[in-house]
Amino acid sequence: RWTRPGVHPYDEITWEYRNAAISSETGKTVFEQKDVEVPAFWSQLATNVVVSKYFRGHIGTPEREHSVKQLIDRVVNTIVAWGQTQRYFATDEDLDTFRAELTHLLVHQKMSFNSPVWFNVGIEDKPQCSACFINSVQDNMGSIMDLAKTEAMLFKYGSGAGVNLSPIRSSHAKMSGGGIASGPVSFMKGFDAFAGVIKSGGKTRRAAKMVILDADHPDVIEFIDSKANEEKKNANHSVRVTDEFMRAVEENADWTTHEVGTGEVAGTYKAREIFRKMAEAAHLCGDPGIQYDTTINDWHTSANTDRIYASNPCSEDMFLNNTACNLASLNLMKYVGPDGEFDVDGVRYAAKVTITAQEILVDNASYPTPKIEENSHRFRPLGLGYANLGALLMNRGLAYDSDEGRNYAGAITALMHGEAYRQSAEIARDHGGAFVDYDQNRSSFLRVIAKHREAAYALPTDGVPQAMLDNVRGLYDDVLALGEQHGYRNAQVTVLAPTGTIAFMMDCDTTGVEPD
Repeated sequence: RWTRPGVHPYDEITWEYRNAAISSETGKTVFEQKDVEVPAFWSQLATNVVVSKYFRGHIGTPEREHSVKQLIDRVVNTIVAWGQTQRYFATDEDLDTFRAELTHLLVHQKMSFNSPVWFNVGIEDKPQCSACFINSVQDNMGSIMDLAKTEAMLFKYGSGAGVNLSPIRSSHAKMSGGGIASGPVSFMKGFDAFAGVIKSGGKTRRAAKMVILDADHPDVIEFIDSKANEEKKNANHSVRVTDEFMRAVEENADWTTHEVGTGEVAGTYKAREIFRKMAEAAHLCGDPGIQYDTTINDWHTSANTDRIYASNPCSEDMFLNNTACNLASLNLMKYVGPDGEFDVDGVRYAAKVTITAQEILVDNASYPTPKIEENSHRFRPLGLGYANLGALLMNRGLAYDSDEGRNYAGAITALMHGEAYRQSAEIARDHGGAFVDYDQNRSSFLRVIAKHREAAYALPTDGVPQAMLDNVRGLYDDVLALGEQHGYRNAQVTVLAPTGTIAFMMDCDTTGVEPD
């Protein structure tokens, strides 16, 4: 679409040499690398971030990367070599086209992979490629300590992790050998300390972490107040609520918590009081957030395997316990044409290329535990997302907090999500079949895809061009038909991540789905 045979994408743009430097608030230089080669249209901020975060090798040594060409080639050529070995492409010409188009997307800041790909691909033989992990824990000391170790290894390689701590018995529960249990909140302090010490990828950024507790856990009040009271904890905290809980809030009804394991009644509260506590704590320190368990599981493609209990640290990845998700984000402003109109076919094509690259990563990456590795191969979850939505809406003159803005965002999301699943179904058709546990989950999977199709047809026309709506609806007809015939290669394909560091790499004005 964007490249020509025999012409390298690098040869179509202007390059220049610059110095990359980062200073502290006091003006002291904390990082500097001179004479780095970057595209002329990249900002100095993008240069500083990419060179300091993603260039590999010790500064001052011949091994140190000194050009964006080296960085992108390291990642693209590794993915292409894996794709060739595993015979993803029908012809050598297709493979070369994929290499060129993927390179074009990255160098033109139209898309970026998540940080672990830039940190590790082309460096490690089996690189950790996923930014997001969902762990699990059982109610015994061995499992709790295993969780601490798993999280530590994830943080070391630049990833974040989330876990639902509700299986751990409450701080009022009696122990079999006498004494009282510590409870999940006390263990959170230890986990939190590790995240602060290890940081992310051994760099300066603090590791991302999420802890979740169900609304019917006996320690839910202590959990709600824990961050507001201390403000020293750095994890994200979320309470997991059901429709039943929310109805109890509306009706000012009682809400009962139950002991782990035994199911005995632990305490009874007014649901509205618990909800009020959550609101007050969140107002004070931003936490806890809320996760709507009933809705999440109603849109769960692999429900016949197990429920969804938790999320990754930023809550974009909602999937089974002991799973990983590698992320990539499209920069939406790069798909706005000179006439100001959005390039629908362009963003679909970018989604198709990116999902293919992410799918190739699955079997060639390393995973921190045998269970996460097994589930990554069984379900192959991916996380394509986007950034710069806020800027796109401003560019179109649509208020962020308006029905028109929401409708337009819905149509954009549907284009990306639909094309990602369309390509997933085509890869299932042409390469390796559907994911291992697809047959077991076929009914729940197709039910959710059908729900997406209904939602696409129900998208309001306010603020959305008719041609875009028609495209979205036709796309979901294809997605459902292809899936019914071939299944899907991936149990999950999209998320809406915050896109922190990679938003700077792509020179986005707004990160993720946030307003300016």
